[in-house]
Amino acid sequence: MITGKVLKKMREEAGLTQEELARLAGVSQAHIAKIENEKVNPRLSTINKILSVLRVNRKHKFKNLMTKQIISVQPNDSIELAAKLMRKYNISQLPVIERGGCVGSISEKTIVRNLDRITKESKVEDIMEEPFPIVSTNESLEVIRSLLDYHQAVLISEKGKLVGIVTKSDLLNLLE
Repeated sequence: MITGKVLKKMREEAGLTQEELARLAGVSQAHIAKIENEKVNPRLSTINKILSVLRVNRKHKFKNLMTKQIISVQPNDSIELAAKLMRKYNISQLPVIERGGCVGSISEKTIVRNLDRITKESKVEDIMEEPFPIVSTNESLEVIRSLLDYHQAVLISEKGKLVGIVTKSDLLNLLE
């Protein structure tokens, strides 16, 4: 049976505050508090919205899935350095970071596509592509998965600072 106490435990396991759960479920924070304290008997539709959010966020918190060490390059770094980092860390793309923000991206595919025009002096900025999208650590699995349909990686930020990166291979860890 789903009780307020069970919902509170699920919310805490998902790492969500009452305010975050309320926003994601489309209800007020006060309503979440009343449900958890068993002061109200919520509608089934409200319980279903809350459970939907909790099921997505439970165990799939991107703070736990993301790679915390962001391997990156700067726009004025050589393409040779970017390729060397990709080989060393066995990754296929890198964010291009400047002054703490993502200004572009570079991938094996981009490098290969531009092989005919790359010289020893070529810089990452000469061939970099659009930056990876950036989302909060509280974003849902569905949003991250959707973004990865169109981008090679998603950067994760917390309080305006980049704290991690999620790629398709990180999502494979959900199968474990």
